[in-house]
Amino acid sequence: MPNPDYSTISRRQGALQVHRSPALRSGPRHVVIDATGLRVYGAGEWHVWKYRVDRRRTWRKLHLGIDEATKEIVAVELTASRVHDSQQLPALLEQIPDPIGQVSGDGAYDTRACYEAVLQRGATPVFVPRRTAQPGPAKDPPAWRIARARLLQQIAVHGRSAWRRTLSGYTRQSIAENTMFRFKQLFGGRLWARSLETQRTEAAVKCSILNRITHLGMPETVRVF
Repeated sequence: MPNPDYSTISRRQGALQVHRSPALRSGPRHVVIDATGLRVYGAGEWHVWKYRVDRRRTWRKLHLGIDEATKEIVAVELTASRVHDSQQLPALLEQIPDPIGQVSGDGAYDTRACYEAVLQRGATPVFVPRRTAQPGPAKDPPAWRIARARLLQQIAVHGRSAWRRTLSGYTRQSIAENTMFRFKQLFGGRLWARSLETQRTEAAVKCSILNRITHLGMPETVRVF
């Protein structure tokens, strides 16, 4: 039977189901959330030369959920560039069937919807509050307000810097940034597929490959005095 040509594979790519299969955990996961941009090029050089138009450069936003302990990607979403980071957090959590103990993220996730999505999973939300954040009304506050006020109280007592280092576990956010760096170093900072659906499949395949590499072992950093 002849092999299908490239165009056939490209058309079918959007319907491909990709399984990441992260390692099993004995306890709840600490999920670190972050997002980064990936370039998507428009028309090629010939189109630019023929029609005397500027090359269109667009980009997509890759949203990842990383297990703090195993460094694996446990959730992935690819959206248009104008989609805010916080809008994708509920969808990312839906991809994680395992129990979640904590969800950490930067100030982009300091929204009511993000707090409520994390609390519904029985996890602790740890998002960096805005510097102008206030505890809110003291009478019958909703659950997300209570969780956010607890963070604000810790910051007020210990200071923002000490809270980041010792109390919140937020310094583990560097794991997400490191994962983004590894992704771009290995696959480049661009997507090759044309449509958003096939681009989502491409991003999911790359995340699955990155997980396989992580399973082989991560480098150990040793401080030299």
